[in-house]
Amino acid sequence: MRLHALMIGIFLALAAPAARAEVLIFAAASLKEPVDRIAAQFDDVVVSYGGSGTMARQVSFGAPADIVLLANADWMDVLVAGDHVQAESVFDFASNRLVMVGPEGAGPVPLAPEAILEALGAGRMAVGLTQAVPAGIYAKAALQSLGLWEVTQGKLAEVDNVRAALALVARGQAPLGIVYQSDTRITQDVAQVALFPAESHPPIRYVAALTNDAGVAAQEVLLFLRGPQGQAILAETGLLPPVDDPS
Repeated sequence: MRLHALMIGIFLALAAPAARAEVLIFAAASLKEPVDRIAAQFDDVVVSYGGSGTMARQVSFGAPADIVLLANADWMDVLVAGDHVQAESVFDFASNRLVMVGPEGAGPVPLAPEAILEALGAGRMAVGLTQAVPAGIYAKAALQSLGLWEVTQGKLAEVDNVRAALALVARGQAPLGIVYQSDTRITQDVAQVALFPAESHPPIRYVAALTNDAGVAAQEVLLFLRGPQGQAILAETGLLPPVDDPS
């Protein structure tokens, strides 16, 4: 009888849902450093990082996030249209620049077909997925705008988030990569070799929103993010202020 009761107790313990953090944030991978610092200002805040498309899809499938921080406004528009976030809570909180990186010590690479192909050699250019990851979407737009897409599209190594693209270059597995300028601050194993003109791609917008399940604690985190302390942390980690005219 005691054994039976013990087994029932074990079953109930295993079947019970795990306690979840008071605030769960789904954030773009490129936001890890500042958002980790912001989360540390609060009790019981947990952050899950990944590509913005992946984060958005998980929220649309019912993942229990309270806050969504994406690196692309189009993905946020998808969540708004599907009524997965509170439309009135959406706001831009940062921006970034798009750069090409090479290995540590690499010199400048002109944004011209011959120079890029020479730098690539037999290797590939690391980028986020050009149909889903914001950094990859921006990269494709920039390459197309500068007349570089035809010569590079067959030499891309597409990965599921911008930090994975950065890692391929840092580990010497790709001679070039396209990432955000703020990403270059987290490792000394890469060098910025080119800066894409801002007009060569859509503005890089970081957009925040509360989900429909968010409570007061989540609202306080977003207020901090939007306020002077949060903005200072973003700036210290290489992010830029929101674009003046996101339209």
